[in-house]
Amino acid sequence: MRWSGGVPGLRWDGGRVSVLAYGQQIAFRAVGPRRCPGARGNPCPLDATVPARATGGQCPECARLDRVHSVAADTIADDPRTYRVYLAWFGPGMTKVGITAEERGDARLLEQGAVAFGWLGRGPLMAARRTEELLRHALKVPDRIPYARKRAVRHGLPGPDARRREIEELYGRAIGLPGWAETLERLEFQAYDHAAAFGLDGLAPLFGTVTELVDGGVVAGRLLAAAGPDLHLRDAAGRCLAVDTRVVRGWGLVSADPGHRVTVPVRKADTDVQDELFPLDQRPPTA
Repeated sequence: MRWSGGVPGLRWDGGRVSVLAYGQQIAFRAVGPRRCPGARGNPCPLDATVPARATGGQCPECARLDRVHSVAADTIADDPRTYRVYLAWFGPGMTKVGITAEERGDARLLEQGAVAFGWLGRGPLMAARRTEELLRHALKVPDRIPYARKRAVRHGLPGPDARRREIEELYGRAIGLPGWAETLERLEFQAYDHAAAFGLDGLAPLFGTVTELVDGGVVAGRLLAAAGPDLHLRDAAGRCLAVDTRVVRGWGLVSADPGHRVTVPVRKADTDVQDELFPLDQRPPTA
């Protein structure tokens, strides 16, 4: 899943991107096994297979290589780019603090599925990193929120005014804290909202989430919304399903009938445990 100019798309092996539009039909059949796509633009030297449920989609060696070169891993101290510190809002009581390269704009926020956000400051990487840590501890907000929690609240969010108020309240507390890095410039408050870009207005209640693909399994439906790595589809039975595209990475995909029922494992949204040995509509009858 890739976001460019506020628009979602699926990036294929080789770099081609299929731009997505809400309302379009999406239908594919998985062809396995699932293989590691490599790291940093290079193919996996082992052509390794990876577990179907792994959201990283990489073998341990390729994942380690990507991590070593990630700003999030805190291993790069001499990056000359300007960075921004932000507050990202995912739902009531679910705000995190983070940093992103200024040149990326709001791409990082879109990739994380931030429904709303606001900038706090800008400056060198290490100053941004130190201020991020200060704010995280002082405001008692995390630097990471699990995707499952973001997904669970996405279908019944409060309006834009409530989203703005929660960010603004945290912004006011953050700006007033002592201990900011001297080289980090504070930025005036402005709230930005991604609900329209994600297509969240009027999103149907979530029935369940695709937990993995299987060889020969079909995913099909009309695209209702997209947020972070998730696609929200209405399937042939009228159910709203979330597809975490991180579990799609590494599979071969071929086109399928848009009216085909979903035949991959799905976990229902209202249960923590579900029998996933059978795809939807293929579970044995109950007594």
